[in-house]
Amino acid sequence: MTTFIALLRAVNLAGLNKVRMADLRDLVSGLGFEDPKTLLQSGNVVFSGRVRSSAALESSLEKATAAQLGVTTDFFVRTAQEWQKVITGNPFPKEAKNDPGHVLMMSLKDAPDRKSVAALTGAIPGRESVRVKGRHAYVVYPDGVGRSKLTMGLIEKKLGTRGTARNWNTVLKLAAAAKARDRA
Repeated sequence: MTTFIALLRAVNLAGLNKVRMADLRDLVSGLGFEDPKTLLQSGNVVFSGRVRSSAALESSLEKATAAQLGVTTDFFVRTAQEWQKVITGNPFPKEAKNDPGHVLMMSLKDAPDRKSVAALTGAIPGRESVRVKGRHAYVVYPDGVGRSKLTMGLIEKKLGTRGTARNWNTVLKLAAAAKARDRA
């Protein structure tokens, strides 16, 4: 069995794309996965199942969510092992330790090319810092996310791929949930 972490994009924001976490757990169970656990209301779920490619699993979850819950959204799936690499690969460890609420990890559908990453870096309007490693972008918002002009829309446009972000506290909580599942 493999432990997976799945993130939904843009659910339960300002009353849009409402997904009850109980419904999400039922959906994941109904697809044959074991003991799904959700974290927060932002669309995070940890579950176990047989190994499948992330892309196939994302597609299956997206289709089922549209059909069963009436919500069209992207899923970003990583194995617990991949998630641990996200944590150890954080290029901003000092910021993550000192101010984890202002460090975001953005899971991406595709790994952007160097030209796209350079375009994003050149478009940063403030004091934010961004590093991209494969299918993950790490962003530090020293002045907070809410006031920043470095929006998720701008990041997606420059990188040429869709994504969803979680703050570092949530990244660590998801890792802990995956570890607890693996120990059980």
